[in-house]
Amino acid sequence: MGDSMSDGHYLEMCHEPTTFHPVTKITNVCFDESNKQIFSIRSGGATGVVVKDLQGQRYTFRMEDRGAVQAIRFSPEMKVIAVQRSQMSVEFLNYSGDSTESVEEYSQSCKAKTAKILGFIWSGPAEVVFVTDQGFEQYQVNSEKHSLKLMKNVNMAVNWFVYLADHGVLLLSSSILGNVFHPFTFKSGTMTRLPKFEVDLPVIPKPPKLCLFHRDVSIANLYGQLFIIVLRQQPKGPGHLTSAAEVVLYQILRESPARKTDVLKLNMSGRFAISTIDNLVVVHHQASRTSMIFDTKLGGKSDGYVNYHFPVLSPLAIKTYVGKVQERSLASKTDTVEIHCEMYSTNWVMFHPNIIIDPRLGFMWSLNLCMNTLISMMSDKSKLVEFLLLRRESKMAVLSVCRQALTPGHQCSLATIAAIFDQLNAMYKHFIDTESTQTGVEAGQDKKALRIHNIIDPSDMYTHVLSVFADNQDIKHKFLVAVLVEYIRSLTQLLIDVPHYLYELVINTLVAHKAFYQLHQFLQYHVVRDSKPLACLMLSLESTYPPAYQLALDMLKRLKNANEEIIEVLMSKKQLLAALRFVRSVGMADTVSARKFLEAARNANDEMLFYTVFKFFEERNLRLRGVARFTVGEHCEEFIQYFISLFGEESLEHLSLNDSRG
Repeated sequence: MGDSMSDGHYLEMCHEPTTFHPVTKITNVCFDESNKQIFSIRSGGATGVVVKDLQGQRYTFRMEDRGAVQAIRFSPEMKVIAVQRSQMSVEFLNYSGDSTESVEEYSQSCKAKTAKILGFIWSGPAEVVFVTDQGFEQYQVNSEKHSLKLMKNVNMAVNWFVYLADHGVLLLSSSILGNVFHPFTFKSGTMTRLPKFEVDLPVIPKPPKLCLFHRDVSIANLYGQLFIIVLRQQPKGPGHLTSAAEVVLYQILRESPARKTDVLKLNMSGRFAISTIDNLVVVHHQASRTSMIFDTKLGGKSDGYVNYHFPVLSPLAIKTYVGKVQERSLASKTDTVEIHCEMYSTNWVMFHPNIIIDPRLGFMWSLNLCMNTLISMMSDKSKLVEFLLLRRESKMAVLSVCRQALTPGHQCSLATIAAIFDQLNAMYKHFIDTESTQTGVEAGQDKKALRIHNIIDPSDMYTHVLSVFADNQDIKHKFLVAVLVEYIRSLTQLLIDVPHYLYELVINTLVAHKAFYQLHQFLQYHVVRDSKPLACLMLSLESTYPPAYQLALDMLKRLKNANEEIIEVLMSKKQLLAALRFVRSVGMADTVSARKFLEAARNANDEMLFYTVFKFFEERNLRLRGVARFTVGEHCEEFIQYFISLFGEESLEHLSLNDSRG
């Protein structure tokens, strides 16, 4: 997409980083990517180990100083600590809470005597995997007996490995070039070997040597799919048009080798690091001190096999971090000192998915999107909405963009607004279609997804966007009506029920601006769908627009299920004879309440009208029961007396006489 901007930032480090003892001659620092924990190890652990994470949790313990610590990790349940100090063995310590006392260690060496341990991972609560240059060994840890038992052993030449703990995916690199990958998954104590595959290289060195390294490869979960991310440096020299690097994504498949799906074009060369944030791939370039974001869901150019992507926005620097640290002065007082961190420092170490550590400074940050500034940078609002809908919990941001699209001075074209509506409603339609096929439990879980996946339904759009502008005098009513009609069109086209309050907003807007001809056209050509609430609204507008009464009556008649409402409307207008004719035409003459009609006729103070209505129901009684008299249950005694007072009792007697003769 590549919008350009001179200033601003769309990435920032968290405001409250985790602080730790920085690296010194006596303090070593290790990071556990699986648990996202930073370990500050003083004097090899003899004077204490402090463990922290980004959530503010803190753990402390001591251990014997048996040499420099290469790697240290808690088990997933925080019960056992594994420590690697050499390539020959890994030590274990049971952990039962903060302790200032040294903890007893037990050790495990490789079964393969000539193997060198490249590193280790916890594959389960009590399962550890030693990755060696000859394969890997999986052990069961028995913390109570201070022992380990070999469970599985896989043999192959290994250059290096990467591991994604959240999904239990281990990737081993083999071959002279390092470009043959062997994926394994660990889940619930079961190890599964996936098909190996080969990563294509831009050039093969002569003589062949290792040219794909651990630092250039990572594993990430993007939009629910697992990918291997490979940073590929293009060669320089004759025969190569560009030396720009690129990032290649390989989707991990269970039944077949990983497939190359996407290429991210960097248009830069030099040293890079990669993060992933909210399904975005973020590539950091040290030389230019800038970062770029890529979204693989935003399309890109395709050659039929692979999608090629460019940055969503132009490269920009991460927002400068200004922090505060505590320093002890000569007077033994603690002072707060403000520091400006060097951005893209050579001291920085980046870990997946979005961790930045400065071991010299003693800071650990998470990297985040600056959503508000990012919104202002993307000029294509339709593309912006597409981008935001793919982000977590950005619902209010999407609604804000929709409001801005209607705001005078920032208004988008009607075509752009229509495209935005289609995106929102397509996602909502997919949600309701999915929900309709699910069980009760699944549907309940998906209600939660309604918030997580930024589903915007008509009530959201009405409350936060459309109704907000109904009373805005700065917006031309024709534009607002056009926007409302576009939204209704989008819903209708996707077979989504249009709530009556959207039609009401259209009608009220037209009436408020005396656009009666357009209103008449909308009703006549069914732009506004017939419904009882809308008919009632039209009735209420009769004083402002007299034809609204007949339009409402016609709408009710078209509904086929509004006979009661039509009768009430006619009676409220004192059109009792028209109401009786309607009753007879729809076959309700035998069921309507005589008392209600007789009371309305009496209240009209029209003797002949009362006579006509009274005789209508006497004839009904005669037809249904063979007698003209009203039953006690009809509660019409007072109207019989009123009839006698007007026309005499002989009228009833005459009718009764005829009844008895019949």
